[in-house]
Amino acid sequence: MEPVALPWGRPREERADAARNRAHLIEVARQMVAELGADKVTMDGLAERAGLGKGTVFRRFRTRAGIFHALLDEEEKRFQQRLLSGPPPLGPGAPAAERLVAFGRARLEFLVEHTVLARASLDPAEPVPAGDSPSLFHVQVLLSEARPDLAASGTLALQLVAALEGPILLYLRASDAPEPGSVVHDLIASWQVLVESICP
Repeated sequence: MEPVALPWGRPREERADAARNRAHLIEVARQMVAELGADKVTMDGLAERAGLGKGTVFRRFRTRAGIFHALLDEEEKRFQQRLLSGPPPLGPGAPAAERLVAFGRARLEFLVEHTVLARASLDPAEPVPAGDSPSLFHVQVLLSEARPDLAASGTLALQLVAALEGPILLYLRASDAPEPGSVVHDLIASWQVLVESICP
């Protein structure tokens, strides 16, 4: 059974009106991205389209990048659900090494599918620590099962996540990058080689 991260103390409950505003803003932002493209979505435009005050939007997202971070977070929750309760080998029930390979494949496909949101969610004014990756805990758990001798310090899991997520996001941000579909197959194959060399 995989460990579950538990929150410290009791989580603060979101007020009903705040929760409604958040859900409404996220849905409107999703529609705007689909209709206009991420580069045309602004804080003011979102407030106007949602019929809410600018202060509400700024309090909720803080920055323009925060809009896309919230959208990406919604997609991330769906992805995490597949890891926790989906069919093997991505979900529970397969050997750890097989799950690591399946995770890399699914994660790369997820990143390619959501590249626009991922790029827009990066705030140049804010650092993006590698330890904040939602993939790190999952990779650490699987690595601890497959190769406990290598997983103890946590640095190998960090390096694997960096190899998985860093290149795809940086590469696809380049203006001269080819179509995502033309590189994802090679990236998936390389991830499998990497995992199988560590977990033979």
